[in-house]
Amino acid sequence: MLKKILIYGSIAGLIVGVPLFTMTVLMNGHPPIPYALVLGYAIMLIALSTVFVAIKRHRDVDLGGVIGFWRALGLGLAISIIAGVFYVLAWEAALAAAHLDFAGGYAKAVIAQQQAKGISGEALARLTAEMDQFKIQYANPLYRLPMTFGEIFPVGLLVSLISAGLLRNRRFLPARSPP
Repeated sequence: MLKKILIYGSIAGLIVGVPLFTMTVLMNGHPPIPYALVLGYAIMLIALSTVFVAIKRHRDVDLGGVIGFWRALGLGLAISIIAGVFYVLAWEAALAAAHLDFAGGYAKAVIAQQQAKGISGEALARLTAEMDQFKIQYANPLYRLPMTFGEIFPVGLLVSLISAGLLRNRRFLPARSPP
């Protein structure tokens, strides 16, 4: 089962990691494309569809068409963890390759957005101090790495829960017997 986890987790990780790296490096210094957040999460869902495929294949091929919820969930979560590690490594590689100051750019964007809404005075000073604190925290890998992992893992958890719930029912997409 470890081999299956590593294979499907690596496939999911590459599906999500390569576009993340490519888009981050290509977009360095340019404003993000509209709907970039939606595109990013859509890529995560596509990548994590490997969880469903792995659970179904394990159920049908290795377990004779029956899998329990907890076993399926464990398989899905393990694959999601591997995919998450790939995601974090892709983000770190993109930051290094593009020499990207993500925290600085993010802080400027948040402050500009709030100024456009009319924030000023003490509220602006407080926001600026919060963003300065964020930049310091984000420079620390012990803060940044779990934060990045936290972007993808909830998606993997959701996909794993849904897949385990559906595939525990042996009548849901049953294995086809050879003709």
